[in-house]
Amino acid sequence: MNMNNLLGGLDPDLAARVLSRREAVMRSSKMAGALAIASMPVAFGLMARKAFAQGTLPQPIIDVLNFALTLEYLEDEFYRLGLDSPDLDLGDTRTVFEQISAHETDHVALLEMTLGTSAVAKPTFDFTADGMFGDVFENPETFITLAQGFEDTGVRAYKGQAGNLMSDGAILTVALQIHAVEARHASEVRRLSQSPGEKGWITLASNSVAALDAVYAGEDNTVHLGVDAAQFGTAESASEAFDEPLSQEDVLAIAGPFIVQ
Repeated sequence: MNMNNLLGGLDPDLAARVLSRREAVMRSSKMAGALAIASMPVAFGLMARKAFAQGTLPQPIIDVLNFALTLEYLEDEFYRLGLDSPDLDLGDTRTVFEQISAHETDHVALLEMTLGTSAVAKPTFDFTADGMFGDVFENPETFITLAQGFEDTGVRAYKGQAGNLMSDGAILTVALQIHAVEARHASEVRRLSQSPGEKGWITLASNSVAALDAVYAGEDNTVHLGVDAAQFGTAESASEAFDEPLSQEDVLAIAGPFIVQ
């Protein structure tokens, strides 16, 4: 699809911002470019603004969006602190994390705009998890490990809440667009943490840090809609075919050690 046609219906200021980002992407690395294009659905999600303004959001939808906003606050703060840390040398990966950080800031802004005065306050975070990851803003390996855990959690969290947003098509669309961007983040961060050529999706061996076991709980499932997909291949390939949803309770238990209040 032609980019100019795609942007034709957007507000001129928004279109200029998107095109400016696109031009910057074309001058940067290939992977950073792929991630920047992944942010496009967030820009298009702003078209739902009119739908959001038509009436008060139902409380169940407000609750889901505030849940999502809390996760986006966490990711946004994590990447900003990492990029601002003088002790964290990200080397060639810095460009990727700068782009991911920009996306997370956009996600926060979009959800805050949607919720208006109903938006929850930003929590206080401790990304060391009370010392469990004490060198997170000094050791690139620790930083990338946590980034992978947060992104994988976000993907499963959005999937887990999709059904609760089905009563509002505009909001469901935006949530799924953010979900798609988070999935691209998760894929790229996983490749940064592994050897070249490794898979970009969750596998049975995705986690090597026991403290993050809850992030991957249930990912060995092979049964979907009552059908065991392993019969069509292997248990490994069947488990890799789908990201399993996480409940709000499971996600908050994962995020809990990083939230001070």
